[in-house]
Amino acid sequence: MRLEILLSAPDGYSFDTLAERLSALRAAPLTTAVIRAAESSMRTLAHRSAGAQRIPIVDYLVAATAQEMGAAVLHYDRDYDTLSEIMEFGSAWLAPPGSLP
Repeated sequence: MRLEILLSAPDGYSFDTLAERLSALRAAPLTTAVIRAAESSMRTLAHRSAGAQRIPIVDYLVAATAQEMGAAVLHYDRDYDTLSEIMEFGSAWLAPPGSLP
């Protein structure tokens, strides 16, 4: 999500530069269907094993938005592999696990 990416900006100039670059991407709306899909996925994981649903909320929302849009998530986070097992979206690693600092 755009806000999570912008959170990584170390200063105002970097924020503005990053925001400008991100403006070229298509917006992904946070709809009621996305929120329901995120909650449903959380429920599925909670029933799978105790505590399994404790994935960051933003990861659920990103995955549910990707599912809604028929898109993939480019990531560096095993949580998206977990979510892709129970949701319908592509999960693609940015780099091999453990290869980035």
